[in-house]
Amino acid sequence: MDWQTPEDAVPSAIVTEADQRAVLGKPPATGAWREGDPPAGRRFAAVGEVPLERGGSIAGVRIAYETFGTLAPDRSNAVLVLHALTGDAHLTGPAGPGQPTGGWWPGIVGPGLALDTDRWFVVAPNMLGGCQGSTGPASLAPDRGEWAARFPYLTIRDQVEAQRLFSDVLGIDRWAAVIGGSMGGMQALEWGITFPERVARLGLLAAPPVATADQIALNSVQLEAIRMDPKFRGGAYYGAAIGGGPHRGLALARRMALLNYRSPDELNARFERGWQSPLDPLGEGGRFAVESYLDFHGNKFTRRFDANSYIRLVEAMSSHDVGRGRGGVEAALARVTCPTLVLGIDSDRLFPLDGQERIARGAPGALDGPQPVVLASAYGHDGFLIENERVGAELARLLAVDVRS
Repeated sequence: MDWQTPEDAVPSAIVTEADQRAVLGKPPATGAWREGDPPAGRRFAAVGEVPLERGGSIAGVRIAYETFGTLAPDRSNAVLVLHALTGDAHLTGPAGPGQPTGGWWPGIVGPGLALDTDRWFVVAPNMLGGCQGSTGPASLAPDRGEWAARFPYLTIRDQVEAQRLFSDVLGIDRWAAVIGGSMGGMQALEWGITFPERVARLGLLAAPPVATADQIALNSVQLEAIRMDPKFRGGAYYGAAIGGGPHRGLALARRMALLNYRSPDELNARFERGWQSPLDPLGEGGRFAVESYLDFHGNKFTRRFDANSYIRLVEAMSSHDVGRGRGGVEAALARVTCPTLVLGIDSDRLFPLDGQERIARGAPGALDGPQPVVLASAYGHDGFLIENERVGAELARLLAVDVRS
């Protein structure tokens, strides 16, 4: 579920004083990309009206996206990459004006890498409800005010419908592969179930077939942390001055989430009971190093994300249930007939292996039969973002499958 810049993903032991100073200034009311900001590498596709699963629709939807590589004349080499909860379209490349962070998959996407951009045309959209250019709560509604809390409730299926319309605008009738990790993996799985004729291969990384009660509970406390921030103001904070937004609640939600993205063994090994400064944390005003780590990343997060968007996306993640209205999970998974990589991580405490095992048992197209590929990693859920060599090898194996009919 996590999304990180490369420097976030590298497991450094201690957050330095220089790191801390970088986030000491007051954050903006929202970290969303706004109209008038530099577009950076973003392109924009107007996809029109998106119907919603629970009724109603969103008019005038725009999807921000980036592409890497060259589209073949017959459009046969297009690969759709779907990001995790707090990600965006920037798969690889530097930070800069309008793009506050570097690409999140530079070890996977690029010339000669698993998603070889000398061969594949890689397309990465920012999901519906996101805050980095696609229509979401920080976008302007038809009345020219921000959607804010008025932005409709979304499900994973709504986001995939928006991606389907986006594909139509790009003129891509069939993706050579749809690949996603975490929340992006939920969306990729929905692609394989809802639009099997439009997907040649699927890559499902660290994603479950349903959001469990445990996962929904974890999500609910994060959302409450945001809503309890006095500066949230029911979602109407966009006009607030610097430092006047719900950054404390959003940072706390992020800190809660981080505890589920990494494994206990990794945190224990990296930080032990170390102190962040010479001050003793046992009553003398000091802090444990792991506390400082969480605080730093929570504060950093508020500079690139939006609180209302976080709420809508986490709600969408909690909606995930491929069996809803389809006769149950196994009946839905039976529709996944294309070659499918199902990869789980042995130390993942957010989306444990039992979810990937259920997908592998139920999907006729699973590459390895009824067992998923199990990645042994100390990094927990974030292993799919960090273990580039091994994840890349599995994705290369998927893309090597001949799907010509």
